[in-house]
Amino acid sequence: MTVAVVVLAAGGSSRLGQPKQLLRHEGTSLVRRAARSALDASPVVVVVLGARRDDVASELDGLTVRCVDNPEWALGQGSSLHTGLRALPPDVDGAVLMLCDQLRVDAAHLRSLISTFEHTHAPIVASAYAGTRGVPALFSRALFSELEALPPTDGARGLIARDPSRVVEVALPGGEEDVDTAEDALRLTRPGRGG
Repeated sequence: MTVAVVVLAAGGSSRLGQPKQLLRHEGTSLVRRAARSALDASPVVVVVLGARRDDVASELDGLTVRCVDNPEWALGQGSSLHTGLRALPPDVDGAVLMLCDQLRVDAAHLRSLISTFEHTHAPIVASAYAGTRGVPALFSRALFSELEALPPTDGARGLIARDPSRVVEVALPGGEEDVDTAEDALRLTRPGRGG
């Protein structure tokens, strides 16, 4: 089975005041860190770009990812999700949707989502953390039309919640820790903060 990874890296990070994709954690930008993890889990990686497109793209130099532009990134995460899905090869069996700013997400977790999908054939394999199910999450090709039908303002969480019987969970301790505010960004740079 071939499962692609779509890295959603187009947002403008309005609450943060600067693109979170370019923040550095342990010497590496968040977008490069996410793309590397994705490549360690799958040979097919699409990175969706938008805000500060050239700056973010330059962080991916030398990586064998496909960068695609979402000119409508400001509409919301759904618009980037649609852009990423349309860029996938026609023969993939599913796609993992991931963000740049979940520091607990690594290649091992992405591989666990993919192997769970290969063994269960569940329509959705979602990460479970803080009492909820969310991204990164793997969606089988059968659900791509439902993802395409999401409004441009919405992420995939609503689809994950729509029919719990379709979802298999993979635990992601600390998955709720992300980077949305200046305080979160400061936390990244503190000494001794592992990820």
